[in-house]
Amino acid sequence: MSVRTMVLLFSHSLMSEQEEEARERWRVGRFAALPAELQERWSQIPPEGPFPADWLDPIWNWIEQETVPGDLVLVHGEPGAILLAVAWCRRHGRIPLYATTRREYTSVPRPDGGVENRHVFRHVQFREYPSLPDDAGIFPSD
Repeated sequence: MSVRTMVLLFSHSLMSEQEEEARERWRVGRFAALPAELQERWSQIPPEGPFPADWLDPIWNWIEQETVPGDLVLVHGEPGAILLAVAWCRRHGRIPLYATTRREYTSVPRPDGGVENRHVFRHVQFREYPSLPDDAGIFPSD
């Protein structure tokens, strides 16, 4: 059984539970984080004007060099970038995933009479992004 690469297309680190699931359930043998300059690009998409789709081209090029069809891409980020990343993955045979979580909420009374609300997020699983009716047509023909 072959092992896969999982590209980490997001702005934080994997939790130990996430890494364990990736290795056991998804057969991940290698995690590939974006190089610093591409991480900065993913994290700082210009917010003004129409979405700058070509802004992400260096990221697609890097993913294509680091992975093969059937590898995984964990995608979290700016909504427009997520949409394009999922479409790019589908078109190029990579599997786009996201992490599901369960939120645990507690309300703790404070000595001063206030209330402190705490939210703890727990990893549940990685889930494949659902297919869109028409992922084709977003990227020009290769």
